[in-house]
Amino acid sequence: MIETGVLNDLLTAAPAFLLIAVRALAMIETAPLLNSDSIPQVAKLALAGFAAYAAFPTALVKDWEIAPFGLTFIFLIIGEALIGIIIGFFMTIIFAAFSTAGQFFSLQMGFGASETFDPLSQIENPLMGQYLNLVSMLIFVTIDGFRELFLGGFWRSLQAINVISLINGREKIVSMMLAGLSRLFLDAMIISLPILGTLFLTSLATGLISKAAPQINILSEGFPISITAAFILIFATLPFMTEAFSRVINAGFATIQTLYIEIGHRIVASSGSGVIGGSGAIGRIPGGLL
Repeated sequence: MIETGVLNDLLTAAPAFLLIAVRALAMIETAPLLNSDSIPQVAKLALAGFAAYAAFPTALVKDWEIAPFGLTFIFLIIGEALIGIIIGFFMTIIFAAFSTAGQFFSLQMGFGASETFDPLSQIENPLMGQYLNLVSMLIFVTIDGFRELFLGGFWRSLQAINVISLINGREKIVSMMLAGLSRLFLDAMIISLPILGTLFLTSLATGLISKAAPQINILSEGFPISITAAFILIFATLPFMTEAFSRVINAGFATIQTLYIEIGHRIVASSGSGVIGGSGAIGRIPGGLL
């Protein structure tokens, strides 16, 4: 039976399986939608174990020589956790652009003080930021974001990067994170610019009206006008906004793939002593480290 063979391989290479599962669990704990406290921790552990089990046959771990008890193994676990955290945290940065876009025009449309509790991100979020965040989550599910996260993010990371490449490419990783933070505000501004610009023109028009007719209570009349104009514009631009959301999410996955190409390499199995071979979580470690 194939399942029996895989289980026997898991038992014989339990330390390697643990390293793969640690990477998967770290990604799940930091990835959007999956990092919510509303998801039971047992379910996250089960998902990480299943992801590691699914990726294990292609990880080429039979030639790995790992000492499960030692300081080196602890460092390898920490490195695998860092790789998973980097993948999940970068996607969280991408998702933060959508709620930030809603925060940009919530104050102008009169919803600045109406903050709601987001049960997924566990933070207080303005009403429009929460709305755009929910829309982005639906788009993430529609474009098969979970498949890209586990195949393009987790499984392909097993084929390309390891702890050594993580250390050697730390400058590129830091540059990617900083570029992601800069891209966050740029994407948020681009998404919210049509609504933000329209609300600015609406505020300017109401200000001119208040100067031309001081007897009009512009404070009580301005908020309904701004809210109505914002909702009409959101309804009109929602198809274009969803397309922009999908492009931003796909660009995030493409950035992760580019990082794999820049700092990773094709890891192949090796039968030499003192070398960890495989297209898996560790790869080739020179100098007989293990």
